[in-house]
Parts: sequence; C-alpha cells; structure tokens
Amino acid sequence: MRSSFLSESPCDEQHIHGYGFNPQSWLQVERGKLPKSSYSPSSIESLIKIAEPPVVPLYKPLDYVDMLSRIHEELEQCMPSERPGLYLVQSQVFRGLGEAKLRQRSLHSAWRCASTVHEKVIFGAWLRYEKRGEEIISDVLASCRKCCRECGLLDVASEMPAGNFEIVGSCGTGSSSSVVTFQIRDGRVTCDRRKIASLSIPFCSMLNGPFTESQLELVDLSENSISLEGMRAVSEFSSTCCLGDLPLEILLEILVFANTFCCDRLKDACDRKLASFVSSRQDAVELMALAFEENAPVLAAACLQMLLQELPDCLADDLVISLFLGATPQQQLIMVGQASFLLYCLLTEVAMSIDPRTETTVCLSEKLVQLAVTPTQKQIAFHQLGCIRLLRLEYNEAERHFEVAFSAGHVYSVAGLARIAGLQGQKTLAYEKLSSVIASNIPLGWMYLERSLYSEGDRKLADLDKATELDPTLTYPYMYRAASLMRKKDAKLALEEINRLLGFKLALECLELRICLYLALEDYKSAICDIHAILTLSPEYRMLEGRVAASKIGTLLDAHVEQWNTAECWLQLYERWSSVDDIGSLSVIYRMLESDAAKGVLYFRQSLLLLRLNCPDAAMRSLQLARHHATTGHERLVYEGWLLYDTGHCEEALQKAEESISIQRSFEAFFLKAYVLADSGVDPSYSATVISLLEDALKCPSDRLRKGQALNNLGGVYVDCGKLDSAADCYTSALKIRHTRAHQGLARVHFLRNNRDAAYEEMTKLIEKAKNNASAYEKRSEYCEREQTMTDLQTVTRLDPLRVYPYRYRAAVLMDSHKENDAIAELSRAIAFKADLHLLHLRAAFHEHIGDVPSALRDCRAALSLDPNHQEMLELQKRVNSQEP
Repeated sequence: MRSSFLSESPCDEQHIHGYGFNPQSWLQVERGKLPKSSYSPSSIESLIKIAEPPVVPLYKPLDYVDMLSRIHEELEQCMPSERPGLYLVQSQVFRGLGEAKLRQRSLHSAWRCASTVHEKVIFGAWLRYEKRGEEIISDVLASCRKCCRECGLLDVASEMPAGNFEIVGSCGTGSSSSVVTFQIRDGRVTCDRRKIASLSIPFCSMLNGPFTESQLELVDLSENSISLEGMRAVSEFSSTCCLGDLPLEILLEILVFANTFCCDRLKDACDRKLASFVSSRQDAVELMALAFEENAPVLAAACLQMLLQELPDCLADDLVISLFLGATPQQQLIMVGQASFLLYCLLTEVAMSIDPRTETTVCLSEKLVQLAVTPTQKQIAFHQLGCIRLLRLEYNEAERHFEVAFSAGHVYSVAGLARIAGLQGQKTLAYEKLSSVIASNIPLGWMYLERSLYSEGDRKLADLDKATELDPTLTYPYMYRAASLMRKKDAKLALEEINRLLGFKLALECLELRICLYLALEDYKSAICDIHAILTLSPEYRMLEGRVAASKIGTLLDAHVEQWNTAECWLQLYERWSSVDDIGSLSVIYRMLESDAAKGVLYFRQSLLLLRLNCPDAAMRSLQLARHHATTGHERLVYEGWLLYDTGHCEEALQKAEESISIQRSFEAFFLKAYVLADSGVDPSYSATVISLLEDALKCPSDRLRKGQALNNLGGVYVDCGKLDSAADCYTSALKIRHTRAHQGLARVHFLRNNRDAAYEEMTKLIEKAKNNASAYEKRSEYCEREQTMTDLQTVTRLDPLRVYPYRYRAAVLMDSHKENDAIAELSRAIAFKADLHLLHLRAAFHEHIGDVPSALRDCRAALSLDPNHQEMLELQKRVNSQEP
C-alpha cells in the first residue's frame, strides 16, 4: 500500500505530482498491454514524474537527542503516576525516527508502569495493535504449554482499586422492631432493619430517622423499579456484603436502586459484577451507555477494554464511533479516568492508518486537540490535525493548526505552513519561511528538502544535495535527481542515482521509480525483478499513482521475459544467492512460489532474504506462510522454532527444534538448535555442542545454499574456539560450493594467523563477487593500513550511510589527532539521522574527555533511552554524574 498518503488526493493537480506513466500509458496498461511507444527517449518527460514528499503527521522534535535526554531525566525524577505519559512522548519520538522496535519498547514500558487500570487497558490495546499479525506467536507458545500473558486482557473488576466505603452507623431511633418488610408490588421481602440502614445514609435516615417509614414495619418500594428478586439480593448483600450469581437484568435493577439510595458499597459490588457480562462489541456499546448513566466506572473500563481489543475493526462501527465522539468530559472521566489524551491519541493514530481523510479521523483528532494541555501534547495533536486538514485540501484550517503546533515549539510544522503557501501560489513566501528556520536552527536534511520544493534549477539541486548530505536516508532527493537525469537521456546515471539509495534502503517508491526507468529502457528482465521484490514486500501494492496493481504489471511483463522450469529456477537462485544479489534472489523465489514447488521451504528462504534486507515485518509474514505451507510435522516445528526465536523466546525455540529432531533428524532442525544455542549460550561448553549439532546437520540431506551457511557458521565456532585449521577447512569447503560470504571467515583466519595481506586479498575477492558489498568493504578496512582503511570506510559510507562503524573509526582517528571538535562533529553528522547507542556512547565519552559535562550527560541519557540496561552506558553516566557541580 502507498505510505505517502498526502500525495494521493485525486482532487488537486498542484498537490499531487505522482510518478509513473502518462495518461495514455495508464489506459494501455489497464487494457492489458505494455505501451512500448511511451518508453522511447523522446517521451521521457511524460513518463517519469516524482511525487512531492508528504508532510508526515509525526512528532519530530528539532533535536531528538535533547528530547530523549530530557524525557529520561524526568523519568528518573518524576512521580510514578507521571511515567506512562512520559513513555508515550518517548514512543512518539521513536515513531518520528522510524524506530518501530524502540517505539514498542516505550509503549511496553508505559504499560508496565501504568498506575491506573485505564492506562493499563489503553497501552495493552496499543501494543496489541502494534503487534497485529503476530497473534500466531501466542498459538505457538500455547503448544509449548506456555501462555503469552504479556499485555493480555485484564480482569478489570479485580484490578480496579477498592473504594473506601464507611458502614453507616446509628442515625436515630426508629421502630423498636429489628426487621423491616418491603412491599414490592404483590410480594414482600423481610430484611434486617439495622443492616439495610447501614447500606447508606438515606436508608439510615428513612428507617431510623425522623421519617414516617422509621415507625413502620412495612415499607412500600413498589415505585422504585426493583423486583422481588432484586430486593432479596439487596437484603442478602446487607448481611454478607456479597452479590451472588445474578442475571444481568437483576444486576441492572440493583445498580439503579443503589444509585437512587446512595448505597456506595452495593453500587461498587454491582458495578464489578456487571463488568463480567461484557463479552462482545455489542455488549460493550450497550452497557457503556448504562455505565455513563449510572456512573459505573468498572463497567465502563470493561466496555472500553472490549472495544479497544477489536481495534482497528471497531472503528468501522458507527455506534462505537458515536460513543467515542459523543462522550462528554464527565462521561470520559467515567470511561477512562484521567487518561483521555492517551485514549484519543491511540484512536486517532488507528483511524489515520485506516483512512486519514474521513470525517471520523478529523473528529477524533479534534477531540485530541481539545484534550491537549502540555506544550508537547499540543505539538503532537495540532500538527497531526494540520496534516489531516492538508490532506483534505482544507487549507485555512490546516494553516491554523500548523501555526499552533509551530508556536508550541514543533519546528517541523513549518513544512506544513510552507506547503500551504506554495499551494496557494506563494512560493517565495514558502521559500522564505524555510530559509528563516534554516538560519535560526541547526540545519537538518528535511529543511533543505522542503525548501527545494519552492525553487528551480541549480538552486533546487543544491538544496537537494545538501538534504542528502545532512540526511542520506531521505528518498525524495535521489528520486528527483534520477528523474532529472532520465529526462536528460542519461539512463546510466539515473539508475546509478536511484541505486545509491536502494543499496541500503529498500523503499517501495524507489523500486517503483526504478521499474519506470527500466520500462523506459525496455529492460523488462530487470523491471520484473523489482516488481517481484515489491510484491514480496507488499502483495497489494498499487503503482502509477495507485491506478494499477503491481501484480497486473508483473503479469504483463511475464510475456516479455524468459520463463524457467523448476530446475532452472533453482540454478538461477543458486547463482543470485552466491553473488549476494538479494533482490534478484527474491525475484526467483517469487517465480517459484507461483509454481507447484514446495512452498514451505521457499517461504522460509524468502524470510531469510528479507531479514538480510532489514525488512523484519515482511520476514515474519513469510515465516508464518512457511509454517502454514509445511508439508510435514517436523518441518512445521522448525518454522515454529524460528518464529519463537525471532520474537525472543529462545527456550521455546530450542524445545521446538528438539521435538522436530525427535520425529526426524533433518538439516533444518539441527541448524535451528545450533543457531539458538550459539546465540544464547554464554557457557563455553556450548561450543562443543554447537559443533556437534552443525556436524549432524551437514550429514542430513539439504541443498548447497543451506550447507554453505552451515559450513560458514561451523567455521565461526571453530575460530571462537581457536581451532583455526578446522575453521579454514570449513570456509574452504563452503567456498567450493560457492557460499561467497565464507571469504569473510577465511579472511579472519588469515588475520589471526598474522597474515594481513592474505586477509585483505580474501576480502577483495568477496567485494568483487558480491553485488551488495558495503559490509565487505567495512570488514576489509580492518586488514589494511590507515590510509587504505579510511578509503574503504569512505566507500562504506557512500554505499550504506547507515553503517555506524566508519563514523566511529573516523571520529577516533580525529580524536587521536587532538581534533576533538572535528571528532564530535563526525559523530554528530551520523547521529542527526540515525539513533544509535554506540554513536551516542562514543560522543558522550568525547564530551566527558573535553570536560563538557552537560553534553556528556545529555548523550548518556539519550543512549539509555535506546537501551536502559546497557552496562557501559550506565557506568559512564554514573561517572559523569559525579562530575556535575
């Protein structure tokens, strides 16, 4: 699906600049043929168009390091009740940085330290929503006789704190009789007068005070909407303080009765009993109305939990939406206590993921704005609503919301203000707004990217180049430059430009652009390779401004490429895997999955490639499909083991591997067990066990791709044990079956044998063979002199600017040369676009070294936000803290 939702509106041609074919091309594709004439060099101008990047509805503080540091400091000093709100803000920072795992950890921390049931319910629902698609893990854990209790549903009635209810004492002298009988229409219920009187002050006054009823032994309650059964239950409660197993109708009667006569203990007991009757969305909607009317917070919390459990589906229910949008401040207090901002923050986020244009999304976001109190809450809420209004082409309202967010300190909202000015024909004003922000703040990549939208020619390209220099992860500059080069009929440079980004970031929109470039060159073989990669990552993806399914273009391209049988597919996969061509390998596997081949094995291979390409969500999906398509019980157990291992359940993963081996000794079962043990075992004795397991795996049938991996892993274990000859034998055997990555292991063996030249040559072979070779350059840098090391690491940064080791090495060299400011600047360059613990750790140490204690402490706190348990970081923070004046 398209993630850049702000570029999809069909209503505003200025607002939408999609990329793809011209209209004639669309019509031809929709009719089922490829419009070859559209790809001639003379029509490049109409073929390639680039969408303006969206103004994203995310919280993006100007200095995320400083923000994380301040949050961490507040978490250390605040009251426990304030922590969930701080963790929410932390999660919003991580969301803006694109750090999904760190965001989930923040939400989990908020859930763990929640001080109220309402916070527990909201954050539990939020985590379940974030982890949707992983429900299978609970089923697999259950098969290990282990329940996944994390963030499970609460027993709201038992979790809600008990009220402090006083038993009403004597309040006068009434009838001398110890009993009182209540007339309920045609029936009567006899009760203990003293115990009924103790239920509430009104009852005490009525039965023992200056009222007529105090002198009566028969009191008529026929007009108080309670039945005989209900009154008997009230009488029983007055004696035992317990309500038995009563039907819903009777409990509802008692709740109303308790409110009428101010029987707080009875009402609380009834409220808790009613919570157990919430078992469906319909129950929740109907009983929430009663909870509002009768002020029943336990019932309301149970209803809320049931509704949030069904996110996102429940937001398609008009009754649910009416409930959330129509809740008054008093009703919100009943439903969610003091956590209204948290609730509507969650609801708005979910609604935006469904469709940010709908009236429902607007109304929920407006609710959030109304509830925003602190400056940070206002930044989050008003910026988000501004993005929604911009998407709906409601420019005046959007501008007003962006202004509030910007005034509250959210500098990124200037992008929205500039976008509106540009759309209204005031490009100079838009340019000036961004120039002012650049001049008054430490410049960031997005600032130059946004300013480039309001200029042309060399000035535009200069801004885009500066944006890439400051933040090489931004996709738009690469796409614009590639399209510009293609318009100049320089296809080779255009492909080089877009490949710069795709070498380290598999962005769907960039793959789509590269497909257009290939189609313009009639290179259908390369185009279909990228189509297959897109469909692997996002099976429902639509191209050409959302008009055509990627799968349809793939079908059309099939007629223009060579078809392979199963044997040829395996040969092609072997060739691409050996050359470390991950996208090419994905394409071959996609083709094979369309045939009758064993799908379980193929989906498993697909998951391995996706992990290598840093696509963990897609990898998890492929692994689940592998489990679904497993043809045998022992194969299924292996895939379940990998599912458990990838989600942190190592002990259960081992259990699955052992179960599989007990059924049938197989390569994958032994490999899984060895892998998990090698990764989780700190006991040196594990090495012998891992070696034995890998040797057992190699004795089992498997293909050369997997055996090469096993030999490579076995070589690594031998190196760790100091058995260099055995390691060299393993790596050499792996290379004989073209496991190219074994060059790296063999280089390590050469290095440990004090032969750096041989190690360097070995890594050079890997660089020459591997299509994706940034890691190879990085590893080779360890085996050469400083000048060549610096050259290799510059190459690494050019190929993959997200790899942090080159920045750390260069910074260390500068520090050794007493160029402290330059060293810190080198680290800061990477930290600006990548939140990394090691970079922050090193910068904190450098700050400490030059005596800049506040900056050192800031980096320590920010780093501990990334990993609160990092021991070296904790020790550095303690040392720096002791230096504070």
